[in-house]
Amino acid sequence: MSELHPAARRQIEGHLATRIIASEPLGGGSIHQARRLRTSGGSFFVKYHRAPQATALLKSEVAGLEHLTAARTNLGIPRILLHGAAGDQYFLLLEYFAERPASPLFWERLGRGLAQVHRQTAAQFGHYPDNFIGSLAQSNRSHARWCDFYWFERIEPQLHLARDKGHLGKAELDLFEGFRRALPGLFPEEAPALIHGALWSGNFLVGPNDLPVLIDPAVAYAHREMDWAMSRLFGGFAPRFYAAYQEAWPPAPGLADRLEYYQLYYLLVHLNLFGWSYRQAVLRIVRAFA
Repeated sequence: MSELHPAARRQIEGHLATRIIASEPLGGGSIHQARRLRTSGGSFFVKYHRAPQATALLKSEVAGLEHLTAARTNLGIPRILLHGAAGDQYFLLLEYFAERPASPLFWERLGRGLAQVHRQTAAQFGHYPDNFIGSLAQSNRSHARWCDFYWFERIEPQLHLARDKGHLGKAELDLFEGFRRALPGLFPEEAPALIHGALWSGNFLVGPNDLPVLIDPAVAYAHREMDWAMSRLFGGFAPRFYAAYQEAWPPAPGLADRLEYYQLYYLLVHLNLFGWSYRQAVLRIVRAFA
């Protein structure tokens, strides 16, 4: 693991007005390097990577965290302390949260808090600057209808990328035409909702007093059920999370039957990031529309 650039250390120490006593590597990230910085004034979290590749990614993360903070929900959002370029790196300094076990109260607060996030709305779907999901570009061009936004800004760009990477050929791509035609009837009509956009177990922390803390957002104004779908993709969250959300703002009936249609986007993202192990899961969904 590469070290934080000395120029970044000097910027951070100047901003915090304290010396960094220790720098400890942290796991969990697949794109950036991450470290816990210990100082006499407490611990801080820094992530960094080689510029210019990291510059747009980390600036986009800053914007997403700021947008979630502005929503003024009961969820925690890490405070952005400093970000910028140093030598050949771009870095982001955030508030640090020590790892804690998740309690039933944590899951309840996360469910209710996510419903609060989803209450934030916009005039159209998208309605946010383009950003990233993982390391992949994510277009948020505005559309009046969810089905149009989902196809043109979510599914279609990933299909083009999968074709270019050799993951899907013409025969497989043709299968998606049936899914495209079916889209207007697959989802309940709702107003655009602010979503986290990448809500899996690696993108939240357990803060003090069971405070749920959201990290690594891929925000947009989309269908709120997208966050449900992502949360269910890799085993799901604790049942209390879903029960608490249901109590706060029940989704339309039939959600269980719709989840895989939203998950198709996230599976295509994983196909393009990690390769063929996700190919059959993608094709299983669209073959039902052939």
